Amino acid sequence: MRFVYFGDIVGRAGREALLDRLPGIRERLDLDFVVANGENSAGGFGITSDIANRLLQGGVDVLTGGNHSWDQREILDFIDAEPRIMRPLNFPEGTPGQGAAIFMARGGQTVAIINIMGRIFMDPLDDPFRMVDQALSEFTLGRRADFVLIDIHAEATSEKMAMGHFADGRASLVVGSHSHVPTADAQILPGGTAYQTDAGMCGDYNSVIGMEKEEPLRRFTTKIGGGRFVTANGDATLCGVFVESDDATGKALRVAPVRVGGRLAEAWP
Repeated sequence: MRFVYFGDIVGRAGREALLDRLPGIRERLDLDFVVANGENSAGGFGITSDIANRLLQGGVDVLTGGNHSWDQREILDFIDAEPRIMRPLNFPEGTPGQGAAIFMARGGQTVAIINIMGRIFMDPLDDPFRMVDQALSEFTLGRRADFVLIDIHAEATSEKMAMGHFADGRASLVVGSHSHVPTADAQILPGGTAYQTDAGMCGDYNSVIGMEKEEPLRRFTTKIGGGRFVTANGDATLCGVFVESDDATGKALRVAPVRVGGRLAEAWP
């Protein structure tokens, strides 16, 4: 099957660019399934029900989350009613929503999605490796699931890389989110799992990781905050990862970055 994962959608620039370009991307790449990380889509902080509905109606099949999942309080009530919005699996028991689930792709294939959050320089959540191991034992690649995605929302590249090797051969794609900068290490690991440390963001790269430059610069240079972070709303680059998997095994046959629009160099599979 043919699959694309888009990194963190940051603010209006990111979501409008994705809504505008996604129909053409789906057609050009003949995609069976699209996932995007939506936890920064509402002004850079969280996601609302209205934004989620627009993205899901606009061609995104599932939205994953991260440490900003709960910044918009309304999502606490909405997430249980909409299974296509996910949050990290290792949040405490009783947290609304789900962190691992199976969905149906366009061609009838089963797609298992595991949304997990790292712990290095992040919130002290449950062990992501133990939680992923449990989920992978339930969503066995090539048996119950035709494709398995692990979105690891984490700060440390080492933790993301470790998760890639930990799941190698048991997932179709392990991809990092949260850093908002696309890494240049798209590869297929020895066991057949596609991997990229960070997909990057869907947002305006004339910014500081999606935010207008003035306030981050003020805080870095003076250590004094002068106002709120505001999302940059210039021309956005859509950053993602394309994977083509083997229908029989679910393992990756091809992986390549996707970059469309904005300031970064364009890249297609």
